Amino acid sequence: MTTKLKTYSYLLFILLIIEGCTVMRYVPENERLYTGGSIALKAPDGEKNKRALDRELEELLRPKPNKKILGRRVGLMAHYLVENDKDDFVVRFINKKIGEEPVYLSDVKTNRTEELIENRLENRGYFKNYIKSEEKIGRHTAQVKYSVEMQTPYKLREYILSADSLPIYKVIAESMEKTLLDSGSRFDLYALTAERERIDTYLKSQGYYNFSQKLLIFEADTNQIGDKNFNLYLRLKKDVPHASIIPYEISSLTVYPNYSVDEDAVEDTVMLDSTAYVQEGIFFKPNRLSDHIVLAQGQGYDPTNAKFTSRRLSSLNTYKYVNIDFEEQPIDSTSQQGFLDTKIYLSPLSKRAVRAELQAVMQSNNFTGPALSLTYSDRNLFAGGEKINVSAKVGYEAQVLNGSNEGLTSTQLGGNVELIFPRLIFPGRYTGRFKYSIPKTKVAMGMDFLDRSSYYRLISYLGTFGYAWQGNRRVFHQINPISINYVNLTHVTSRFQDILDENTFLKTSFEQQFIAGLTYTFVYNELVDSKKPNALLMKVNVDIAGNMVDLFAGQEDGGSSDFLGLAYAQYAKIDMDIQNHYRFGRSQVLVGRVFGGVGYAYGNSVTMPYSKQFFSGGPYSVRAFRIRSLGPGTTSPDDAQTDSFFDQSGDIRIEANVEHRFPLISFLKGAWFVDAGNVWLIKENDELPGGRFSSQFLSELAVGAGVGLRVDLQGFVIRLDLATPLKNPSLPAGERLTFDLRDSILNFAIGYSF
Repeated sequence: MTTKLKTYSYLLFILLIIEGCTVMRYVPENERLYTGGSIALKAPDGEKNKRALDRELEELLRPKPNKKILGRRVGLMAHYLVENDKDDFVVRFINKKIGEEPVYLSDVKTNRTEELIENRLENRGYFKNYIKSEEKIGRHTAQVKYSVEMQTPYKLREYILSADSLPIYKVIAESMEKTLLDSGSRFDLYALTAERERIDTYLKSQGYYNFSQKLLIFEADTNQIGDKNFNLYLRLKKDVPHASIIPYEISSLTVYPNYSVDEDAVEDTVMLDSTAYVQEGIFFKPNRLSDHIVLAQGQGYDPTNAKFTSRRLSSLNTYKYVNIDFEEQPIDSTSQQGFLDTKIYLSPLSKRAVRAELQAVMQSNNFTGPALSLTYSDRNLFAGGEKINVSAKVGYEAQVLNGSNEGLTSTQLGGNVELIFPRLIFPGRYTGRFKYSIPKTKVAMGMDFLDRSSYYRLISYLGTFGYAWQGNRRVFHQINPISINYVNLTHVTSRFQDILDENTFLKTSFEQQFIAGLTYTFVYNELVDSKKPNALLMKVNVDIAGNMVDLFAGQEDGGSSDFLGLAYAQYAKIDMDIQNHYRFGRSQVLVGRVFGGVGYAYGNSVTMPYSKQFFSGGPYSVRAFRIRSLGPGTTSPDDAQTDSFFDQSGDIRIEANVEHRFPLISFLKGAWFVDAGNVWLIKENDELPGGRFSSQFLSELAVGAGVGLRVDLQGFVIRLDLATPLKNPSLPAGERLTFDLRDSILNFAIGYSF
């Protein structure tokens, strides 16, 4: 589409919003625009689920009215404009993207909707309800109100498993302690379905490979003493297939570590623990692969073991496809045990890969520039699923807008080598303790060179050794018992030296050249359950440095210590990020977030290293303030440093955010948000007055609010947020509340803010 056509489209879209209020003039005289339905629900006394039922029944109302955007029926307007001018290409293009057919009162089939409501209530145990509909007609629009009077539901008196001599009935009886149907619960078709699924899952875990929940029948007997009680009987259908009611076990297990349907290669077979590994040469060592396979010969069939095996093998990141096939051996009608020949087909990914990324970096302190990174990967380095990533990066930033430090540039060079072993490298054998997933051992080494013109040149070296694993579907752990960071300030300009001399806090944080300690990360994530309406996400990070080094350190004059002639850091730091994602309506999410972190320097350190301190402000924090520009406390930043490389930091960080995300058009989503936060110091610092944390911290929170747009392309999110300060803690007390749209900040970022 040409630039002129794009401009025309945007203008037309704006006109559509403006003209949305005039859409009624296009409604035919013999029609009424349907604006939606409502339900007036009268529930029996003591009903506890009225609100949930109300929402459930409202979802049944058909048809859905035309959607509104910013209070306007833009899609409907686009449709009407096309009807009046079918030759306009741009109008037809917009109508194709967002246009909607009008929904009139004549399209509403109230009888059908009443049937849907009655059917849903019967499924929930409420029978012979009273339902009526009433049309409310206006000049151009109409609504429908449904009045629903529910009857008293049927309650379960007794749940009985029919007696039978088949062995499978004994297995079903073993599972009845965990039944989902309790005495006194109301009749609920969905609860019966869930109970059948529970029994089916249990039987399959006991080896019943061919069993199906369709073979189970519930029979309700309502001829009971007392009003609206029923007994429920469970039995199997008559003449069920014999193969469905006998357990199966794995008679043989064969693994193909380098399977391809396109090749007819000569393959060798290696036996290990009764498992056959068939491959040409040694693509993947059997003894390394066996730890990831939970299935075994002689084991009873259990689909959970198959899922665990598939997930473990997929987590190797060596294979594109993991297919597990079970082949039944022939049985007769007298067999009481079935057998399965099991085969695992593993189709590998390309062994090597090269990835290049070109980025345009734009920071809110007016520094802009390109960054290029290259990564080489080998997914099966030593034929045991080991992965090596070798990466290099180069970046350049310059201040392109006028500022107090115009002409400053920054050059960054870096390299990193990461080796990942898909197993736990530790004395002893612990594979059996990690059923859900096997921990990965990660070793990484890297170097970064940073040249910030007019200030300093810095070289840093990083080395880590640690483990990462999934505790279960929601829980993730990562621990690095060895984490080493060495920083060497190779050149300091007189300009930067003056800054350090004037700020002891900053100077001390740069002097700590050696950081060695332990880090741990814990994540609890309910967002993996996409259907969960109220999902919690919690992240905890722990960072402890200097304690082991302190045991071997030498004493210097003045009381401080060094390690191998280097000043080392000693501190403890912890932070916690808690988020709640509440989903409601159509693809709408209300996200609440609280973040809290504290770091404390002790022993050989007066302050934490600069890189380990907390910062606030920016596109992933308090968006109404520039990146890392808040605090500490009520400290007022030096205007001369507003556009510099140096950020305002602290030992304590507290933030809270609320964001409402909602759909607009197709992949375009909108949001409004409110952010609050700041950083503080633990100890008093005369050079940073007002920076210490106190009981008045709530009055020292920076607050901002704004609106945003998100382009969400299958999980890849481009975010644009416009935020305005509402409270600035660096202003004098009594003058901190502020609102001026000219102070708004536009944040451009990749991914959601939290």
